[in-house]
Amino acid sequence: MAFLRQVALRKCRVFTLLSALFLGAPFQKSTTPGVFPGHWGGPRPRPTMPSLLLLAAALLSSWAQLPAEASSWWSLAMNPVQRPEMFIIGAQPVCSQLPGLSPGQRKLCQLYQEHMAYIGEGAKTGIKECQYQFRQRRWNCSTVDNASVFGRVMQIGSRETAFTYAVSAAGVVNAISRACREGELSTCGCSRTARPKDLPRDWLWGGCGDNVEYGYRFAKEFVDAREREKNFAKGSEEQGRVLMNLQNNEAGRRAVYKMADVACKCHGVSGSCSLKTCWLQLAEFRKVGDQLKEKYDSAAAMRITRKGKLELVNSRFNQPTAEDLVYVDPSPDYCLRNETTGSLGTQGRLCNKTSEGMDGCELMCCGRGYDQFKSVQTERCHCKFHWCCYVKCKKCTEVVDQYVCK
Repeated sequence: MAFLRQVALRKCRVFTLLSALFLGAPFQKSTTPGVFPGHWGGPRPRPTMPSLLLLAAALLSSWAQLPAEASSWWSLAMNPVQRPEMFIIGAQPVCSQLPGLSPGQRKLCQLYQEHMAYIGEGAKTGIKECQYQFRQRRWNCSTVDNASVFGRVMQIGSRETAFTYAVSAAGVVNAISRACREGELSTCGCSRTARPKDLPRDWLWGGCGDNVEYGYRFAKEFVDAREREKNFAKGSEEQGRVLMNLQNNEAGRRAVYKMADVACKCHGVSGSCSLKTCWLQLAEFRKVGDQLKEKYDSAAAMRITRKGKLELVNSRFNQPTAEDLVYVDPSPDYCLRNETTGSLGTQGRLCNKTSEGMDGCELMCCGRGYDQFKSVQTERCHCKFHWCCYVKCKKCTEVVDQYVCK
C-alpha cells in the first residue's frame, strides 16, 4: 500500500540517522593522515551535544514528512455552517473560516455561500448512515476530533474508504436536492423532470419535486473539485487513488439519482382519489445506504496501469460500472489500535455472544476474549390508546447481560 510504504521509508531514514551517529559512519581511507575519518580502524568519534541536536532536528523533520491526516470537506459536518442571513456585516468571509476546503471548493463556496450549510448537512447525513451501516463491524465509521473527521484510516484506499466517499457524496446530493425543493437556495427550485411516459393520463404531473438533477450536478462540481485539482504522474499510485475516489463519489451520487421515484397524492371528495397529483421524490436515505452497503460487499479490487487507467486485479470478474465501488488497497484488520493506519481497534466494543456474524464476540474481539457485565435498560411498555387522542405508556426496566471486547 502506498501509504504504508511511505511510513516504512521514513522509519528506514530514521534508523539510518541513528546508525550513522551512534555507530559511526563507514570509514573511508583518508588522504590526510590523522584527519577524520582517519586511518582504517581509527577511533570512532563520540557523539557531541551539537550532533545530538542535529539528530533530533533530523528525526523531527523525517517524522514531519509522514503523511498527515489531511483535512476534508467532511469537517463541515462537525461544525455547523452559518446561514447567509446570519452573516455579520464587516465580518471575515465565511469561506475563509471553513476548514478542509480545497482551493476549488473554496471558490465554489464564495460563489454559492448559501449552499455550504446544506453541504454540511449532507456530510452529516452521510456520516450517520456510515455509522449505522457499520455499527456491527470492527471498523464502525468512528470519527476523530480533527479536520480529517475519520483520521489517517482514510489514507488507505480500502473498501471502507470507498464506502465513505460514496455515502458522503450521496448525502450532499440528497441535502442540496431537498433544499432546492424547499426554496432555501436562490439558484434552484422545484424539479423540472419531464412527465414519466408511464404515468396515467388523468394524473397530474406537478407539485414541487426534489430537484435531484441540480443536486447531482452541484455535488459533482463541489465534491470532485478536490480530486481534479491534483496532478500526479500518470500511472502512479497517487493517481490511482484519485481515480478511485472519483469513481466512488460518482457511485454515491448515482445511487441517490437513480433511486428517486414518483410520489403521488390523492384528491377528491371524501378521499375518493378521483384525481392524483404526482412529482419526483428522493428515496429514504436509509435505502440509499443499504444499496451502497451492497456495493461495498461486492466492491472491485483495482490497480493503476502505466496508461493511467484503473484495471481489475482479477480479470475474471466483471468490469465495474459507474454505479459500483472500487478499492486499490486491502483493508487492515482493525483489531488493534494502530497509529500508523489510523485503526482505533475493537477494545471496549459491545459484541453479541450468541452471534456467529461480524457482530459476534469471537470475530469482533479478534479472539482476545470479552468481559461480561449487567446493564439496566428502561423502555416504554404496556402502551394504551386513550380517546381522544393520545397514547399512554408505562416504563419498564430490565437487567440484561452485555459483553465487551477485551
